[in-house]
Parts: sequence; C-alpha cells; structure tokens
Amino acid sequence: MNNIELLQAAEKALLPIFCEIDASVKQNLRRVLEAFRQHKVGVRHFAGVTGYGHDDLGRETLDKVFAEIMGAEAAAVRVQFVSGTHAIACALFGCLRPGDEMLAVAGRPYDTLEEVIGLREEGQGSLREFGVSYRELALTETGTLDWQGLESAVTDRTRLAFIQRSCGYSWRSSLSIADIERIVKLVKQLNPNTICLVDNCYGEFIEDREPPAVGADLVAGSSIKNPGGTIAPAGGYVAGREPLVEAAACRLTAPGIGSCGGATFDLNRLLFQGLFLAPQMVGEAMKGNYLMAYVFDKLGYRVNPLPLSQRRDLIQAIELGSPEKLIAFCRAIQQYSPVDSYLDPVPGAMPGYESELVMAGGTFIDGSTSELSADGPLREPYVAFCQGGTHWTHVAIALEAAIEAVGSC
Repeated sequence: MNNIELLQAAEKALLPIFCEIDASVKQNLRRVLEAFRQHKVGVRHFAGVTGYGHDDLGRETLDKVFAEIMGAEAAAVRVQFVSGTHAIACALFGCLRPGDEMLAVAGRPYDTLEEVIGLREEGQGSLREFGVSYRELALTETGTLDWQGLESAVTDRTRLAFIQRSCGYSWRSSLSIADIERIVKLVKQLNPNTICLVDNCYGEFIEDREPPAVGADLVAGSSIKNPGGTIAPAGGYVAGREPLVEAAACRLTAPGIGSCGGATFDLNRLLFQGLFLAPQMVGEAMKGNYLMAYVFDKLGYRVNPLPLSQRRDLIQAIELGSPEKLIAFCRAIQQYSPVDSYLDPVPGAMPGYESELVMAGGTFIDGSTSELSADGPLREPYVAFCQGGTHWTHVAIALEAAIEAVGSC
C-alpha cells in the first residue's frame, strides 16, 4: 500500500469518529453562542481603548462571556499575557505566599514552568526564591497518575495543587474532565483550603465542560491555542473563583489595578471572533490528530494517544526513535505550512526549555500551534509532539510528506 492509499484508508476508517467530533463541535458552539447571547455581544464591544485601558467595555464583556463558557465566577482575558506559561505564572504568584507549599499532582510540569517554580535555578525570581516549597507526585511506572499516592500527598501545608491537563513533553495520558473532577474532590476532602489550579493549555473545547465546572478553583491558558480559534493575535487567560482571578490579574498588572487595567488596542473583535471559531478549530485539529495516530500506528511507530482512543487534548505524540527522523518529520511539516514553507527547521535552544528543540510552525500567528505545528526536544526517545490544524485536510496533505520523510518504523 502506497502513502496515498494508506491515507485514504485511514480517512475512510475514521469517518464515524469524525461524525462524532462534529456533534461535539455543535454542542460546544451552542455553549459559546448562549454566552454571547446572554451578555448581548454587539459591534460596540469590538472597539478598544489605549493607554491604561480603563473602562474598556469590550474587554469587560469578553471576561464575562469567557467566564460563562468556562463555568467560572470570573475571568481575565488579556493580550498582555505573553503566553500560557505567563498566565499560569501569574496565577501561581497570585495564589502563593512565602511558606506555602505547591504540589504538582501529575508528575513534573511542562518544561517552561521549571524555572517559574525554581527547579532549574537561574536567580530570576522563581517561586522557590520567594520561599514557596515544591513537591511533585511522580507518575506510576505505567505513566498514569498515582491515585493511591495522592491520598496521602496533600497535607495541611499544601496551599496549591497544580494539575497539568495536557501531557506536555511526557508520554503520559492527558487528563480528562472526569480525571480532573476526581482529583479536585480528593484534594478538597484531604484539605478544603487547598487551591486546585489547572493548566488548561490544549484542553479547551475538547469536552463539553471545562475544569471550573467540575470544581477547579482556577484555570489558566493561552489565547493563541484552542480558545483563540487560530486568529487571536496574542494573549492568555485566567478563569475561576473571582478572588483568585483578581489575585492573578494583580500579578499581571499591579496590586490595586488588577483586572481594571490593560488596553486592548482594537483587538477585541479578533478575540471575540476567535472564541466563536474555537470549537470548530478544535474539532478540525482533533480529526487531524486521529489521522496522524492511525497512519503512524500502521507504519509501526508508537503513538500516544492510540489511534482510536478518546481525545483529551490537542497533542498527538509519535515516537520516532532517532534525532534524524525527528528533524526530518518537522521539516516535512514545515514544507507544507502556509507561512515560511521555505525555511528549514534546525535544532536550537529556546527560552524556558532544558533541551534543544526542533520545531515546525509555519503559522499566521507566531507560536499559534493550533494552526498546525510539530516539535520535540532533542532527547531520547525522540518524540514528535503534533498539535493543531485549522482543517484536517491540511493535516492530510502535510502527512503525505511526513510519511515520505521518515518511512516505516
């Protein structure tokens, strides 16, 4: 079977799953439309302000709409958040004080948070430098969350339980909303005062609810990932209990200013429109993930999630086994990107990451991995982490080149 025939067979086999995804998109879009209608979103909300950003009606309404969609008391969606990592860092510094303890319940957090926590000390003002202690609950030998260990991990000193929804650069399964609900209930039974903070990156609109709807106190993520619908030009968000959202906003701006500041520079329309498009874009990316998993599994590679497994985020991992294949895979994806297709991805250092990375990301919004990207750290077992796709047919075209580049296992 040649590459074209392999892809055609995969597309045919996955049609029932694609139909299920479309039904999920419809359900999530209904959730978005109801929030837009409830808060009477209109053209007047597209105008932005400059300077301090006081009395920005569009920004204030977007916060309310976003909170409604998230099932949260409050939200702060800001273009001033540089990334999802920045939004999470603001949430951590807003919630934690000297002497507090942070517990990561799903193993080591994503690379970019290591310096925020102080695991790779660089003298730049990490949580550890400010007297916040840190523990992590290691995954089991099979790469799953240690539920039994969690029952004794939370103590009277545990101020914050950190829940990373997505797998990041690890081989573990990402967490479902049911998993997050179970974690939150268990943590609250052990210590009702412990704040449950969810790193929600890559998880928005995968299921019909978000973490605040199942008890999470606070969530944070990036606007140039799922909720930006591939057109939000920058930013991130925090959502959850109102006092905690405000505490995070005070770290973004300053105490006393909090969520009342932050000019939107006439970007409100794109943020609203991106949120409207988000369920559809997430659905297309999910289809692309299924296609990647199905094809590379047939070629003999290890994939995570497995080809027909229920999706929990927008990341598809493919273990390629060598640096040469990882680089070749990323080069193939780059060549079929709409932007910068002529560039040649090469391994290099990236701020916040411990290992060199090779990354394909020819996107209209720089760093918008929701558009279609592939990257991976240059370390064993040389895994490509694929995200996004504005339409699954683009993923299929790029896959033709990727299969040709790496061959069968």
